[in-house]
Amino acid sequence: MIDFRPKDRPFLIAGPCSAETRKQVLATAEGLKNLPIDLLRGGIWKPRTRPGNFEGVGEEAIGWLKEAGEKIGKPITVEVANTSHVEIALKGGVDVLWIGARTTVNPFMVQEIAEALQGTNIPILVKNPVNPDVELWIGAIERLHSVGLNNVAAIHRGFSTFQKSPFRNSPNWNIPIELKRRMPSVPIICDPSHICGNRELLGEVAQKAIDLSMNGLMLESHYNPAEAWSDSAQQVTPEKLEEILKGLVWRNPDSQDLEVKAKLEELRATIDGLDRDILDLLIERLDVSRDIGQYKKAHNLTILQHERWNEILHDREAHVEGKQLSVRFLHKFLEAIHEESIQQQTDIMNSKNADN
Repeated sequence: MIDFRPKDRPFLIAGPCSAETRKQVLATAEGLKNLPIDLLRGGIWKPRTRPGNFEGVGEEAIGWLKEAGEKIGKPITVEVANTSHVEIALKGGVDVLWIGARTTVNPFMVQEIAEALQGTNIPILVKNPVNPDVELWIGAIERLHSVGLNNVAAIHRGFSTFQKSPFRNSPNWNIPIELKRRMPSVPIICDPSHICGNRELLGEVAQKAIDLSMNGLMLESHYNPAEAWSDSAQQVTPEKLEEILKGLVWRNPDSQDLEVKAKLEELRATIDGLDRDILDLLIERLDVSRDIGQYKKAHNLTILQHERWNEILHDREAHVEGKQLSVRFLHKFLEAIHEESIQQQTDIMNSKNADN
């Protein structure tokens, strides 16, 4: 029985991006033998964006992974993208299956996979969809639950973006946090390899995942990353993986120390009070914004006035300069308030009675 929530530490998955050759799989597994990993991974079917790239060895590689797993005493996991993959993986004795981001985005495909797995109760990992949509992610997990698959965990591997970023896939940490809030019984494992797309940032992202109470990590490892047939830049040698793991600080989700608990409760009570004060001020601010909307309607003025919005941004930036509040957060905060103000003023403008 695979337990995605070990009591003493995060759940760890490691192995090559792709199972390329028997030699590569066995050599990588041998290097991982003494690391505290729980599951040996290897892609045998690789969905590539463009044709002509290496798309995996297929069924033959299951035998290599099984041999490697038996040598180091670890269960194995592979990705499945359709019902044919499911049939082959089950026949080959794969211990855990994972559904990739390109499959999670397609509810029809997830439903077919779920129905093909009905009655097996095999452990399943579900990667987030390519696009930042928590509903799709939740829906995929619910489809598996609906056919009686209860040992299901989520994998956070980041989201595609056109924005310039140091990451291959934007972490969008708010989305896995929302998944955890709405589905607290589902463990979440972070995949820093696919978030980063490069080995330099792996430790930083892995630590962030731990700090956010994620239940485990999936990290890609290859005995010779320079010669990897896929995603070479994000894979590390087993030796480098050991170094990364040793550099991480494992956090506890809670403390049994009564003094620590009491202090946290005191600080949280202060936060609760401040939040209520902030909300009361926001309500008061929106009251004034509605008054402005009534006045604009009475004098036939447009809702949006760009000069005023720029004036607000510049004034508030100057107000927080040198204080522990980032400009990025300030802009998001002000934009949310501005959007709500515009909506409420729009409702006033479109009402038949200016007093409504």
